[in-house]
Amino acid sequence: MPLLPLAGHLEARARLSEAVRSDRLPQTLLLTGEPGVGKQRLGLWLAQLLVCQATAKEPCGTCPTCRRVLGLGHADVHWFVPIPRPKASDPDKAVDEAAESLGEVMTERREAGLWTVPDGMSSHGVAVARLILRQAGLTAVEGGAKIFLIGDAERLVPQESSPEAANALLKVIEEPPRATTFILTASDPTRLLPTIRSRAVVLRLGRLSADETRGFLGAHLSPALKGAALEDKVRAAGGSIGAALMDDGALAKARTAAVSLLEAVLAGKGQALERAMKQAPWQARGDFSTMLDAMAETLSGAARTRIEKGGPVKIGAARLVAEPEPLALAVTRIQEAREIARGNVNPQVLMAVLAGDLEELLCA
Repeated sequence: MPLLPLAGHLEARARLSEAVRSDRLPQTLLLTGEPGVGKQRLGLWLAQLLVCQATAKEPCGTCPTCRRVLGLGHADVHWFVPIPRPKASDPDKAVDEAAESLGEVMTERREAGLWTVPDGMSSHGVAVARLILRQAGLTAVEGGAKIFLIGDAERLVPQESSPEAANALLKVIEEPPRATTFILTASDPTRLLPTIRSRAVVLRLGRLSADETRGFLGAHLSPALKGAALEDKVRAAGGSIGAALMDDGALAKARTAAVSLLEAVLAGKGQALERAMKQAPWQARGDFSTMLDAMAETLSGAARTRIEKGGPVKIGAARLVAEPEPLALAVTRIQEAREIARGNVNPQVLMAVLAGDLEELLCA
């Protein structure tokens, strides 16, 4: 089945459409906004507009190229999402394995029409970097534009063991080949590689309105919801369709755990270490990485609030008074811990070490 329709973001769509029609669309575009508001779906809408055979302000949705994009089958529209690290040690076989994993993800999304947050251990690793480079170097199959949509680009991490692939990927994203457009999405642009962030034109998307959320959920949720049940879902979504689809509560649990640990950090006197050691062993490294993502997101939001409004910031029941600079360093420490968590380490011990680092930065 084709992907479900894009909800909302009418102003952003109008701006992008005008940029395409006037030939002023940046070759590297970064779509930011809260998780689940439709960044990747808007990226696909833009890809569809770029290859549409009509010349309207919106993709026609009926021409062969539009239908191929909606069916995730257009040869020149490449959608990359975080995937588990390939098991193959041979570089060429790892690239083939990455391509196969992406194909499986696209099949799932094609069948469901919707998607949620990828596993916490998934990323854009060196095999994916090589795959992007391979496809970027090919001539467009259909003779027109080539579009690369890189979802959750915060997970695009340079590999110290293979810097040549990472550096080459950065270069091609910063300076795309002719008739090639890179569309990156990120919930928190501060976690994106600085060299990419500095070269991309940023378009921030707001949350959807209650009416837009209600209209989408009422039309596309299965099983269907009506009346009070639908209104409860709309309120819980908070303008994020992605949040409404996370029906297993995994993201909410990760955020609760993140806030609890940050409260212990801000209490000082070693309470964070004690809290970390009392934490029951994590059942999956993916769950642990999701919690680290939630911690980074919480502190990044606190840093923005400190810059915009000044004064202390509330995190749960705790009071955060740290300045933006140590907050940024704290986010970096969490990102480093997340990368370490991909290896064969004990999450409980890693969390204890991280808790001490965060206490030193945020309670000094």
